[in-house]
Amino acid sequence: MSDKTNLLFVFADQLRASSLPVYGENQIETPNITRLAEQGVTFTNSISTCPVCTPYRSMLLLGRHPQTTGHIMNFVCTRHDEISIGDAFSHAGYKTGWVGKWHLHTGSFPQINGPDYVPEGRNRLGFQYWRGYNFHMDYFNGTVNIDDWRYQHWTGYETNALNQYAIEFMEGVGDNPFCLFISPHQPHFTPYDYAPKEYYKRLPDKLHLPENVPDDLMDRSLDVYRHYLAMTLALDDMMGELIDYLDRTGKSDNTLVVFTSDHGTQMGAQGWHPFQKKVPYEESLLIPMIIQQPGVFDNGGLCDTLTAPVDMFPSLCSLCDVPIPRTVEGYDLSGSWLGEENSCRQDAVLTMNFTKAYDFLVDGEEWRGVRTKDYSYSRWLNGTTELFDLRNDPLEMENLAGILKHRELEKQMESQLQELMTRRNESMIPCTDYGIWYDNQRRIIRNVYGELGDPEQPPDWSLLTA
Repeated sequence: MSDKTNLLFVFADQLRASSLPVYGENQIETPNITRLAEQGVTFTNSISTCPVCTPYRSMLLLGRHPQTTGHIMNFVCTRHDEISIGDAFSHAGYKTGWVGKWHLHTGSFPQINGPDYVPEGRNRLGFQYWRGYNFHMDYFNGTVNIDDWRYQHWTGYETNALNQYAIEFMEGVGDNPFCLFISPHQPHFTPYDYAPKEYYKRLPDKLHLPENVPDDLMDRSLDVYRHYLAMTLALDDMMGELIDYLDRTGKSDNTLVVFTSDHGTQMGAQGWHPFQKKVPYEESLLIPMIIQQPGVFDNGGLCDTLTAPVDMFPSLCSLCDVPIPRTVEGYDLSGSWLGEENSCRQDAVLTMNFTKAYDFLVDGEEWRGVRTKDYSYSRWLNGTTELFDLRNDPLEMENLAGILKHRELEKQMESQLQELMTRRNESMIPCTDYGIWYDNQRRIIRNVYGELGDPEQPPDWSLLTA
């Protein structure tokens, strides 16, 4: 067996931190995720800086910001010249695999829930084993893409099915190190059945939500939350099966396990629709992240390092001794994660949303913000500003913006926002102004720095190493 560290990265879709017992939810039990936290390290400041599926996924896999990659909405074609974490691990001798939702291609768009396909080659960004799908919400008896333009139906519920593919991949790598990403769609909205009945039986008869959910949304949000928690329990069983497999096969000692999510959801908080995200509040921004590896992340402790999605790529590479490509814009925070003194840290991260719609460029909800360990600040294109003290007001009930005694703090946060936007070479503009970034196939042909070349040109592989 290789002495290189394996990577098993599992990220749920739309799972907010506050809905897990390790982050304070007391209405369900998630024994497997809790076990992972007790044996690993739980992160308290992992932020989905652009809380929408495609922007997060591109930041995670490319280590680059939406202003550079062009991923400011869903259903756009990732440029072939982007270098991904799959490429980095593959070129370092790892067997790489992707299982589950992708959402970095157009798939069947604009037929949102039809049969889709992510073509082989650069559209799969270097992942060798592929049991993925771009986007659909068939949680029972759904499909994954395989090879040669074929697809395969799974039997039963998605979390169970994806684990079968994941184990198939890990069984097939032999003595080679592996890098496996698993992306279940749960607990995302679906127009169909949400979860098997067994999970609803594990929920209390009566649920509650925090006081930042207004009365006129409470009943509706509670109805949705029941489905949401049922799907969360399915995720917990999924993690339990994966952890048990690693233990049973002796792979645990040499595998870095990461459990996280792409973004959260409001569930009625601040008056937004239960499945609304892409807004600058903790329900959308704060995501769970737990990392476990015996002898490395194993003390059951907490890590308060401020971590953005773009930081995952370089940090994971560093932990697995994989060269970090020069294309990466995120920070290697691995030293800080490990508690090393004088390691790289950041005081603030840039948060953002570009469009009112998820899949089209529609004006109306453009905002940029700053998230620190203590405060969250946002400025909307329409002039609205919001400032919250997260330590004293975790439910963000009192907007401090515009209050005289907090004026200096607001000025400091605005200054940080301007600095972070300058680093990204951007100014806040109406969403529809980004239309020139795409051609008629929704391929990215421009970014914040100007025009780009052929969207299907191959990468410059010399950028793989420093």
